[in-house]
Amino acid sequence: MLRGTSTTLRILAHSIRHIGTPFSTSAVAALAQPNAALDLDPTLKALLQDIDISLTSHKHVMAKRPPRELEPVAIEYPEEAKDAENFVEDHSERSEHRKSPAARFGSQKIGAVVMPTELQKSITALIDASDKVQLHSDATRLFFDESEGWDHSYDVKYRSRKQGARHSDRDGTAFASVVLPAHYSAICAVLHHVKHRLGSQWNVQHVIDWGSGVGSGLWASTNTFQKPTSAPEEPRLSTSNIFTYLGIDKRDGLVAIGKRLLRDTDLGALSATWQRSFREDDKIKRSEGLDTLALSAFMLSTLQTPLARKKFVKELWECGAHTIVLIDHKTKAGFQNIAEAREYLLEMGRKELNDPETSDWPVRGAHVVAPCPHDGACPLYSGKSVSLVCGFSQRLQRPSFVRLTKHAREGHEDIEYSYIAIQRGPRPRIVGEGISTQVSSVGRVGAVGREEAEQIRLKEERVTKELVLDADHVETRHEAEATDHIPLEILPAENSEEVEAALRNEAFHWPRLVFPPLKKSGHIIIDACTAEGKIMRMTIPKSQGKQPFYDARKSSWGDIFPHPPKNRPQEKPQSTREGGSKGDDIGKRAKGRDRTKGEKRYSKVEEALKERKMASRRDRALQKAER
Repeated sequence: MLRGTSTTLRILAHSIRHIGTPFSTSAVAALAQPNAALDLDPTLKALLQDIDISLTSHKHVMAKRPPRELEPVAIEYPEEAKDAENFVEDHSERSEHRKSPAARFGSQKIGAVVMPTELQKSITALIDASDKVQLHSDATRLFFDESEGWDHSYDVKYRSRKQGARHSDRDGTAFASVVLPAHYSAICAVLHHVKHRLGSQWNVQHVIDWGSGVGSGLWASTNTFQKPTSAPEEPRLSTSNIFTYLGIDKRDGLVAIGKRLLRDTDLGALSATWQRSFREDDKIKRSEGLDTLALSAFMLSTLQTPLARKKFVKELWECGAHTIVLIDHKTKAGFQNIAEAREYLLEMGRKELNDPETSDWPVRGAHVVAPCPHDGACPLYSGKSVSLVCGFSQRLQRPSFVRLTKHAREGHEDIEYSYIAIQRGPRPRIVGEGISTQVSSVGRVGAVGREEAEQIRLKEERVTKELVLDADHVETRHEAEATDHIPLEILPAENSEEVEAALRNEAFHWPRLVFPPLKKSGHIIIDACTAEGKIMRMTIPKSQGKQPFYDARKSSWGDIFPHPPKNRPQEKPQSTREGGSKGDDIGKRAKGRDRTKGEKRYSKVEEALKERKMASRRDRALQKAER
């Protein structure tokens, strides 16, 4: 009530003060006012004068107050605030920590590839010395198709050798500015994965690169295999662990550009040479090829006949390198080339094992390191036709010269590829020497599984306390049950190196996701290539457990998955019958689903607008003719 009275008095005093003259009850003031003065109680009159004085003085003080200026104030953030600033950076690490160690091992990826500074400077200097308009024209002529967009295959043919020599320098510059970054990212992705799978024992020091071109394999291999340093640094050629690089290519224009890219670069102890063919004296002894890598990226598609490709693969096998890596485009033709090369390499390995004359050789046979978890026939390749392609994708952060050459706005592009990595010797066993026999229980639980186990333990503890009244008995029983109900894999490992070695051997038999997973609300559908040599559809429901479901939800295309499914997987048939059969939909996706987003194309929209404009012109012409 007092608050309402005060408000009313304020309003009344404010209205009286704005009549034109100060509030007064004298006769002189009354004559000047249009209305007679109010006859108020003396107490109320004194109260209204006090309010009027208060409002006037308050306004006077506010008018004289000088404007305040902003002053910089040093704010000391507490530790919680500093941790909040790093939330975005640490979010991915916490997400990986919630995975099981086995799932983390199976999903090791390098993210978006960023080209090294040395390579970017070399290509930028090459482009600066050329005609920019001519460069874009050459790049469009060689690698752009109006129906399919930018293509990274190089199969140009000229009418004569003179014409080819005249265009060799321009073609090499266009190749380095458009294709080299894409090839570099794909080779880096494959080599990083194979290095992760084989571990530190795979120490590559020599590289033989068939179809080297402008040196995509050189830059990718030298930046992948770096000398160990105490602090992480950007990879450079001078700090590479590779001592010798031999590039084999008959395209002289591309080779000349590759040498120009190394002209102002510090090579350190690296020796890089090129030649047109692989000679007999370049072969390596089997006992000395453990640190040698035979690499061929996007070369099989340039060979026109199956006989030429078979001869080429045989040359790779006979070079003596312990590890062979073949990469091609993720097309039906590219995948078919990889599948045929895989079959031929494994066949030559089986012949060595069955040949009595090779019994004294130090290394015999061959096995697939990646991507296949088996050494049998490819379930996606029947030898006649290819309906589904086994391939993967790698994202590249486009340097500025790529965007300028292509006239593209996007700061990234996705490169799709198929590959095979084969190593001499038999496939590793599930349990290796010096590894614990409890391999199947190692690395299957992460933070999610531990949280679930803790919830189960607390629930059992509450039930036990309700049933048993004796406090000492409850404590003793709780300690015994806590040890009995926590799975063995939740307990901390005694030796992390032993666990990693166990996972590395197990990974040779884990299924590989050869298609993007289908993630539903209550289950995850995984189409994978299994150790049985089949394409199977595995379903991981929530009821299987929080950790397997979380690992399945966080899995992606190209991962190897460690958890077996709860229910029996569904097998994809090798051949499809008319009308479809059970399991025929395995590996198939809706049009546009889980497909990498490429550059925007407006060719179809442009054609539709032109057609509409022509139709409107015809209609107007017909209307004029009828008139």
